Amino acid sequence: MIVYKPLWNTLEEKGISTYKLEHKYGMSKSMIHKLKHNQSITMITLNQLCQMFQCDITDVIKYIED
Repeated sequence: MIVYKPLWNTLEEKGISTYKLEHKYGMSKSMIHKLKHNQSITMITLNQLCQMFQCDITDVIKYIED
Protein backbone atom coordinates (compact mmCIF):
# COMPACT_ATOMS: atom_id res chain seq x y z
CA MET A 1 0.00 0.00 0.00
CA ILE A 2 1.26 3.47 -0.87
CA VAL A 3 0.85 6.03 1.92
CA TYR A 4 1.44 9.77 1.98
CA LYS A 5 2.61 10.04 5.59
CA PRO A 6 6.03 11.34 4.47
CA LEU A 7 4.27 14.21 2.67
CA TRP A 8 2.55 15.34 5.84
CA ASN A 9 5.87 15.18 7.71
CA THR A 10 7.56 17.21 4.95
CA LEU A 11 4.79 19.82 5.00
CA GLU A 12 4.98 20.09 8.79
CA GLU A 13 8.75 20.64 8.61
CA LYS A 14 8.19 23.39 6.03
CA GLY A 15 5.36 24.98 8.03
CA ILE A 16 2.74 24.34 5.36
CA SER A 17 -0.83 23.72 6.52
CA THR A 18 -3.72 22.29 4.54
CA TYR A 19 -5.08 25.85 4.42
CA LYS A 20 -1.87 26.97 2.68
CA LEU A 21 -2.04 23.98 0.33
CA GLU A 22 -5.42 25.13 -0.85
CA HIS A 23 -5.01 28.90 -0.84
CA LYS A 24 -1.31 29.51 -1.54
CA TYR A 25 -0.46 26.47 -3.66
CA GLY A 26 -3.85 26.12 -5.39
CA MET A 27 -4.41 22.49 -4.44
CA SER A 28 -8.04 21.41 -4.66
CA LYS A 29 -9.94 20.16 -1.65
CA SER A 30 -10.51 16.87 -3.46
CA MET A 31 -6.74 16.36 -3.95
CA ILE A 32 -6.09 17.11 -0.27
CA HIS A 33 -8.80 14.57 0.59
CA LYS A 34 -7.15 11.93 -1.64
CA LEU A 35 -3.78 12.52 0.00
CA LYS A 36 -5.21 12.41 3.50
CA HIS A 37 -6.93 9.11 2.77
CA ASN A 38 -4.06 7.46 0.85
CA GLN A 39 -6.06 7.31 -2.35
CA SER A 40 -4.61 7.03 -5.83
CA ILE A 41 -3.02 10.06 -7.53
CA THR A 42 -1.35 10.35 -10.93
CA MET A 43 2.38 10.36 -11.56
CA ILE A 44 1.94 13.90 -12.90
CA THR A 45 0.52 15.00 -9.53
CA LEU A 46 3.32 13.21 -7.71
CA ASN A 47 5.86 15.02 -9.89
CA GLN A 48 4.12 18.35 -9.24
CA LEU A 49 4.26 17.76 -5.48
CA CYS A 50 8.00 17.08 -5.64
CA GLN A 51 8.55 20.23 -7.71
CA MET A 52 6.22 22.36 -5.59
CA PHE A 53 7.91 21.47 -2.32
CA GLN A 54 11.42 20.95 -3.74
CA CYS A 55 11.68 17.47 -2.31
CA ASP A 56 12.41 13.89 -3.28
CA ILE A 57 9.73 11.30 -3.98
CA THR A 58 10.58 9.60 -0.67
CA ASP A 59 9.53 12.83 1.05
CA VAL A 60 6.05 12.36 -0.42
CA ILE A 61 5.22 8.64 -0.54
CA LYS A 62 6.14 5.40 1.17
CA TYR A 63 5.34 1.80 0.39
CA ILE A 64 4.04 -0.31 3.27
CA GLU A 65 3.40 -3.98 2.68
CA ASP A 66 -0.24 -4.95 3.23
